[in-house]
Amino acid sequence: MGDDTWAGLADLFVDEAYASVKGRVRTYVMHQQLLEHLPPPPATVLDVGGGAGHQSFPLAQAGYQVTLLDPSPAMLDKARQRLQRLPDEARGRVTLLQGDGENAAEALHGRQFDAVLCHGVLGYLDRPEPMVDQLCRCAADGGLVSIMTGNAKAAAVRPAMEQRWEDALAAFDARTEIGVLGVSGRADTVEEISELLLSRGVEPLHWYGVWLFVDWLEFGGAVLDVSDAERVAATAAVELEAARRDPYRQLSRVFHLVGRKGPG
Repeated sequence: MGDDTWAGLADLFVDEAYASVKGRVRTYVMHQQLLEHLPPPPATVLDVGGGAGHQSFPLAQAGYQVTLLDPSPAMLDKARQRLQRLPDEARGRVTLLQGDGENAAEALHGRQFDAVLCHGVLGYLDRPEPMVDQLCRCAADGGLVSIMTGNAKAAAVRPAMEQRWEDALAAFDARTEIGVLGVSGRADTVEEISELLLSRGVEPLHWYGVWLFVDWLEFGGAVLDVSDAERVAATAAVELEAARRDPYRQLSRVFHLVGRKGPG
């Protein structure tokens, strides 16, 4: 466990970040965005760096065959705990596998999938190219590649909302920051990741924001009540609409890009 970077963060990530209003909004919004592009179930889905399965387990419940690949034993333990809460039928559609996403093709023995997800992972890597290459290799012809990562064009939002004005000024030209979990992260642009996909035979289809208003509220100090289900649902509905539209999606601190792999 000594080499498990996420060992000390798994509880914070799963039990707090994803359990918050913002975490629930992220899961809902990205699920809806994925459903706009995924083939119908029982298509196969690979979730690279899938953590505790927050994004892929709902797909298993919807009938998809899910393989979750993650390098962290601590995160996979969390995934196993959460997997036990699923109905038996959905649980039988999930395979958990320990492995590094930058060697995904080897870890999966060359198997290809109808959809390959990589959400919230690229920002923890020194550079995105090796991971994007693996994602594209793991996608079958006609398969979907889904990437969510930090938006370099909106890097000043968080420090500005927290009234850290010197940091906000520096962030306009920055690519890295210490994220909400206390870990250094790096951001990319839609154009850069689109170019990487294109060079590997994957045609970008569309891109979205993920959070906007709920993000600003949290960093501005507002307390959002996760127990108010009706209000959380209303919040998610607004965020879903903002994620599709300019200029709102451009101001989201993260973006979600989907592409489709061409034949051969």
